[in-house]
Amino acid sequence: MLWSMLKALIFVAATALLAIGATYLLEIGDVALITVAGREFVLTPFVSVLLALAALVLVWVLMRLTGLVVAGIRFLNGDETALTRYFNRRSEKRGFEALSDSILALAAGEGHLAIRKAERAAKLLARPEVTNLLIAQGAEMAGDKARATEAFKALVQDERTRFVGVRGLLQQKLAAGDTDTALKLAEKALALRPKNADMQDTLLRLQAQYEDWAGARATLNAKLRSGTLPRDVHKRRDAVLALADAREALADGQIARATELAKSANRQSPSLVPAAVMAARMSIAEGKAKQAASVIQKAWGLAPHPDLAAAFAEIVPEETPEARIKRFRPLLKQRQGHREARLLEAELQIAAKEFGEARKALGSLAQDEPDARSLTVMAAIERGEGGEDRLVRAWLAKAVTASRGPQWLCEACGHVHAEWRPTCTHCDGFDTLHWAVPPQSEAALQGPEQMLPLIVGALDAPSPAAVKTPETVATPQQSAPSEPVVEPVSGEDTLTLGPEFRIDDEEDASKGADAVQAARGVN
Repeated sequence: MLWSMLKALIFVAATALLAIGATYLLEIGDVALITVAGREFVLTPFVSVLLALAALVLVWVLMRLTGLVVAGIRFLNGDETALTRYFNRRSEKRGFEALSDSILALAAGEGHLAIRKAERAAKLLARPEVTNLLIAQGAEMAGDKARATEAFKALVQDERTRFVGVRGLLQQKLAAGDTDTALKLAEKALALRPKNADMQDTLLRLQAQYEDWAGARATLNAKLRSGTLPRDVHKRRDAVLALADAREALADGQIARATELAKSANRQSPSLVPAAVMAARMSIAEGKAKQAASVIQKAWGLAPHPDLAAAFAEIVPEETPEARIKRFRPLLKQRQGHREARLLEAELQIAAKEFGEARKALGSLAQDEPDARSLTVMAAIERGEGGEDRLVRAWLAKAVTASRGPQWLCEACGHVHAEWRPTCTHCDGFDTLHWAVPPQSEAALQGPEQMLPLIVGALDAPSPAAVKTPETVATPQQSAPSEPVVEPVSGEDTLTLGPEFRIDDEEDASKGADAVQAARGVN
């Protein structure tokens, strides 16, 4: 409103000044005398001004004609758009203004306005590679998927913008869950731009999701060649893919190929526990016990894990508990004091009925780092040493409610897996599983549950000698789970293990038994 009034005042003032100036010039007498070819011309100030204006107009016309001549010469020399650009300069100016407005509308989150401005720019400018992109982005912002798809397809038609168009269509398919089409588009996009890191990651994720391990390894190698992946990370992820391929080959009966791939995965990443376990088992199948032991010992030194202990036990399956302890001793010394080593030694001693040694090996682990496994081992020790049944059940009930300890945890989404996989089943993340304690464990009780028959299966026995101790107790992860049988405890005495756990009477003991039974339903 104020601006309109100001413009009107300026116009009135300018008109008044021009009128005053013209009147003044008319009142002035002759001021100029020009002689041309012997003839004299007397010019008044008013005529002088008119001649000056005419001269300016003439100069402007000459400049325009010169520009036209130059454009014509360029057209004759092969520039087909020279004349069009000459006549459309004003349109281009308006077009670039509309283009700027469209970009600003996108930045402001106004999708519909961005589309309108981009469409206007498309009419004034011959820049479809820019206007189509703005229309596509504006349509996506406005939720018009059909319009966005149309614009992306238009971009695909132009060689300069083909990659952008394919990438836009790919993002649409991923958002819609059409991974089949997305995989094909990702392959096409990477063929157009082989060094594009975003497309490399997208294609790798899709190939892993579809278990195309050979294709994923090729994509991973492309990332290494293009410099978008550090060499150490490449070795780790290539080992993951090789291991996944080895498992698939083994399932298909391709023993030789599975063996080669598993050993290759172990060489590239010795700390990858599943690769070490498979490589060791393939060596055991070949009769190469020393090679299997070497693989496990190296992996144990880097990352102690119960699966490694299970594979190490398989090297000599028929041995006494005492012989097994002796064979495991060099392995245990590598990471002496490590939590996994202490638990493993305690389990080995329990299998040999050396419950005092088992307690010594376990130490204060059940108190300092209580979880289902350490508490279950403690219950086994109490039972083996002839402790009261109520005490054994107390440890068991406490184990059921405790943390499940380290599990295969996805570091991307936090999902817990019962076994290692190359990709997360929840978020499809590649190489995101690591052995760690979940913040709030929801994983199934595996190893400790398989020890329950040992602990509570013979409560009526008069002495610890009657406790059933199968050989497989040294590697509880490999034992078949059994249904524990827990009998209620009678009596009026109170057993206190700490402020968080009490057994006051038969009803509380029954609740503890129910908790043990519920351990099988945690999944």
